[in-house]
Amino acid sequence: MSDDSLRDVVDFYTQTHEEDRLAAGSSLLEFERTKELLRRFLPLPPATVMDVGGASGAYAFWLAGLGYEVHLVDATPRLVELAHQRDSQASHRLASIALADARRLSLDDTSIDAVLLLGPLYHLIDPEDRSSALMEARRVLRPGGVILAAGISRYAGTLDGLALQPTLDEPIAAVRHRAVADGRYRNDTGNLRYFTTAYFHRPEDLATELLEAGFTGLRVFGIEGPGWLVTDFDARWADPAGREHILKVARLLEEEPSIRRSTTSGW
Repeated sequence: MSDDSLRDVVDFYTQTHEEDRLAAGSSLLEFERTKELLRRFLPLPPATVMDVGGASGAYAFWLAGLGYEVHLVDATPRLVELAHQRDSQASHRLASIALADARRLSLDDTSIDAVLLLGPLYHLIDPEDRSSALMEARRVLRPGGVILAAGISRYAGTLDGLALQPTLDEPIAAVRHRAVADGRYRNDTGNLRYFTTAYFHRPEDLATELLEAGFTGLRVFGIEGPGWLVTDFDARWADPAGREHILKVARLLEEEPSIRRSTTSGW
């Protein structure tokens, strides 16, 4: 990953409120479905979990509350500082919090029961960097350990633009067209609404990268399903029956190859 790309990503998370993202809009669906899948596939507490790229700890503190021993690392100083602030007041504290790059972890070999990579793979635009992050995860995992890794769909930006912010702005369209062609997403518009430097996977590519890093027994899931597309998402999510319907559809279609969208996770 070039210094410019890393700086783009850190700058983005320094200027935006990632710590609030999972508490609003269709990101609520991402949060609930991710927690659902974590419950399904993580070893039982008090297993040791490393949350790599865990930002300010949305998943880390939730897991700590369930009885896991959680180590959190992230590459953005502002988010690491927020995690420390939150930890100082938490009823269930994290085992450690550190500023770190997913490609260079400080924990010992075979010391962790499960590794979460819910962000790094889609910010490492070069395949060798994604491979390095996966190999580091494999290094710290104990034999029989579990990796839960997320990527963003190759078509997420295009669908987002169509469903949530239709536009004929040619520069923005060009960014999306390039991402569909080769997976590399570079926001050169100056508008933080349009995300930051990223790599958008096809689901089969995510699985291939995990296999090439030596992981076996993989499954790929669509986390959100099509529910994020509904124009009245907030109203439906606020209604218990509407929320459950959105979640049921996501579960029903989670392994349907033709439906997978947005964040997909491979195990």
